Amino acid sequence: MKSFEISTLPGGKSVSVGPEHPLLLLAGPCALESGELGWRVAKEMKEICERLGISYVFKASFDKANRTSLDSFRGPGLRNGLRQLDRIRQEVGVPVVSDVHETSQMDLAGDALDIIQIPAFLCRQTDLLVAAARTGKTVNLKKGQFASPWDMKHAVDKLRAVGCDRILLTERGASFGYNNLVVDMRSLPVMRSLGCPVIFDATHSVQLPGGMGGSSGGQREFIPTLSRAAIAAGIDGLFMEVHPDPDKALCDGPNSIPLNEVEALLEQLLAIRETVQKVTNG
Repeated sequence: MKSFEISTLPGGKSVSVGPEHPLLLLAGPCALESGELGWRVAKEMKEICERLGISYVFKASFDKANRTSLDSFRGPGLRNGLRQLDRIRQEVGVPVVSDVHETSQMDLAGDALDIIQIPAFLCRQTDLLVAAARTGKTVNLKKGQFASPWDMKHAVDKLRAVGCDRILLTERGASFGYNNLVVDMRSLPVMRSLGCPVIFDATHSVQLPGGMGGSSGGQREFIPTLSRAAIAAGIDGLFMEVHPDPDKALCDGPNSIPLNEVEALLEQLLAIRETVQKVTNG
């Protein structure tokens, strides 16, 4: 499986992903509620990850275009949101990732982001994938709730056909009846067999889509359980929605992990990862 460099940070330090590299963590609030909140989360998460030897990328959406309700908070928008993300990148010194929903956003997003994220609902949208590949940036392709892991080969092939060879595949659960998701851990090695590093989205996987009527619910108490299982299955990174006060978050609070609980969980996960690597490497 291919390892690669995601980004070179201000100051020259590079961030890479793959089997022989540290665990990669994409973490931050669901949406950019404010520049100050994003900056705080990025700074604290960077400090935690440096202590633990984890490679960190700050994530937050500049525009959540797929919210359940028209009245739901979406974020600061394209230009303002990308300015906030660029400030975090420069001042905190971390790579940044955000999801892009439209081809018209891709040029500006490609200039500001280290990783272009394709939302799960749009993982088969050919024009969006082609535009993402042409930015030259790493692409994080989220597996759709409706897609099998082996079907992601076709989306990966679309990216590769346009010259993108830095692709992350992210598992975020599959539809399981109404308002619920289930994670099939078999999907992790299946997608890894496509030659891409695999990320497990530990927080969207416990989401209850539309479970609160006009918004999505979630079961954050299961984040540690699924995270431990995914690490044991063998993955290259984690994706987490992190918020200082999830009950007051403007987006995806029910399936976000509190900022003050992240470090203890990551310590557990690193211990599991170390044990699995010792066993599998002899």
